[in-house]
Amino acid sequence: MRQLRCLAILASFLAGPALAQPARDWAAAPGPAPGPARSIGNTSLGCVQGAEMLPAEGPGWQAVRLSRNRNWGHPVLITAIRDLAGRTKRAGLPDLWIGDLGQPRGGPLPFGHASHQAGLDVDIWLDLSPKPLVPSRARESIPEQSLVLPDQSMADPSRFTPAHARLIRMAAELPGVDRIFVNHGIKRSLCAAHAGEPWLRMVRPWRGHDSHMHIRLRCPADSPECRNQPPVPAGDGCDAGLDWWLSPEARTPSPRTAPPGPPPRLPASCTGIFSTR
Repeated sequence: MRQLRCLAILASFLAGPALAQPARDWAAAPGPAPGPARSIGNTSLGCVQGAEMLPAEGPGWQAVRLSRNRNWGHPVLITAIRDLAGRTKRAGLPDLWIGDLGQPRGGPLPFGHASHQAGLDVDIWLDLSPKPLVPSRARESIPEQSLVLPDQSMADPSRFTPAHARLIRMAAELPGVDRIFVNHGIKRSLCAAHAGEPWLRMVRPWRGHDSHMHIRLRCPADSPECRNQPPVPAGDGCDAGLDWWLSPEARTPSPRTAPPGPPPRLPASCTGIFSTR
C-alpha cells in the first residue's frame, strides 16, 4: 500500500492538465517568453519564462530529434547539461546524445511526455558507443536501444557496463539534481554493484527509461512560483520496495482514472507566458 501511495503522488505529477490552450499550441510557440528566467508550477503542470536553447552540439554532447523543438529549458538546466557533458568528456566517455528538454515556453507537450513542462527536465540517452559528429538531420532517426533484460529483472550485462554506472553517478552528483529516473532493472543492477553509496538515493525506478535517464532539477532560487515534488525518501532505494516493480501489480497496472473533483489547471501565470509576444 505504501508503494501505491507513492505512485499516486507521482501520478499527480504525470496527470494531464485541463488546458485553456491545447498542447499543440504550446508546441507551436515561436520562441521563449521574454523576461527574467523563472520556472512556474511543477514539472507536469507548468511553464517557463526566459528559457534558453541548448545548442545542437557542443563539447561532449550532440542533441537528437531537433525537429521537435524541445531543446529549451531554464538556464540552470542548460548549465547542468553543459556541466555533465564536460565531466563525461574529461572522463574519456563519448559524446552524450541529448534527448528532449522542453518547449520554448514549456507547457504541456502534444506527445511523448506528461512532464518536461517547467524547463527543469532532460532525457539523456544511455548510449556510450563512440560517436563522430553526426549531421543534425541524421540525428532525427537514431534508434534507441534498451539496456534491460527482456524480463526487466536487471540491466543486460552484455550492454550495461561500469561506464554507464559512472555516467549515472556523475549525473546524480550534479548540483541542483532533484532525482533521476531509470528503469527499475537498471536501478537493481546499480544496487547490486553500489548499494549504500549516497548518490543512489537520487536514482529512482520508473517504467520505461530502459534506454535513457531522465534528469530532473529542483526549483531554482529565482522561481518562487515553482513547486518541487516531495523529497526522495532516505536511503539508497535498494530495499524491498524495489522488488515491487517485478510484481504482477506493477507489471499490469490498472488503467489510470481521473481523481474526483475539477481537473488540475496550469498556474494562472502560464496564461501570460503563453500569450506574451
